[in-house]
Amino acid sequence: MLPVLAAALWLAPWQAHAQLASTDKPIRMVVPLAAGSTVDAVARALAPGFGRSTGHPVVVENIAGAGGIPGTAQVVRAHKDGLTLGMISSNHVINPGIYPTIPYDSLRDITPIAVLATVPLVLVANAKLPVTDLAQLRAYAKAHPGTLNYGSAGNGSTLHLASELLIAETGIDIKHVPYRGTGPLITDLMGGQVQLAFVSVSQALPQIKAGSLRAIALSTTQRSAALPDVPTVAEAGVPGYSFDAWIALVGPAGLPKPIVDQYATAMKTALASPEAQTAIAGQGLMVLDKGPAQAPAFFQEELAKHQKLVKLSGARID
Repeated sequence: MLPVLAAALWLAPWQAHAQLASTDKPIRMVVPLAAGSTVDAVARALAPGFGRSTGHPVVVENIAGAGGIPGTAQVVRAHKDGLTLGMISSNHVINPGIYPTIPYDSLRDITPIAVLATVPLVLVANAKLPVTDLAQLRAYAKAHPGTLNYGSAGNGSTLHLASELLIAETGIDIKHVPYRGTGPLITDLMGGQVQLAFVSVSQALPQIKAGSLRAIALSTTQRSAALPDVPTVAEAGVPGYSFDAWIALVGPAGLPKPIVDQYATAMKTALASPEAQTAIAGQGLMVLDKGPAQAPAFFQEELAKHQKLVKLSGARID
């Protein structure tokens, strides 16, 4: 009896894989953020190549709201057949610290498949603020304590946490003004209602080129190809500073390993497609390409890091 049971358990994942391969149903790729967001743009650029590699059409579905929790909840509750996946962001490891309750565990209830790319953030200033680099900003903030404001896309957002980390590392005195999204934030940045903010490179690039915003420094450890002359925060005099927003593909917990491996390979192929390369370059992203062997540890490290930042910021959504 035991050998039969062991054989059945060994075959179960392969049977799940065979079931996926034989069905003609599409793969549902849930993006728990709004249409037009960076994550959405990447998902839609990768979906055609991913579909070709897996042999299944891919339908991208946006389920926005509450930091991505409702959309991610649908992924974690999905059948373990590989037909529902999630294209998530680093909000996934921020949410446990800012929401009182979440209907899933951010580590136990997902299967990490691939960490695809980081989203470089650039610290920008209103063009009328008399600073051109981080050293001048620090000097100005010291000479004018309590007069500078920085904006974010909301309490606990990546933009908020990147700024709080900079404050902790430099001791500059600037006050937080949360917005409902980056659209109104950038509008007020250009208008001078707030003077500073971290925003994604892709969202800030048009205003930087137009001269209405000034790029001060990048949050990542590497410079962005879209802004090659802009130094990183670490290069600009804050050694060790690093803040990466990121995008990853996940499935529900318990997704069979053959499906995980198949999807990781398919996503690697999709990343190399011309449409994906164009989208990634257009969004100013940096490819990470961490597969199922590296992704679980990455999620654990990111959860620990972001929970420390959430505590530091005092962010809370009740």
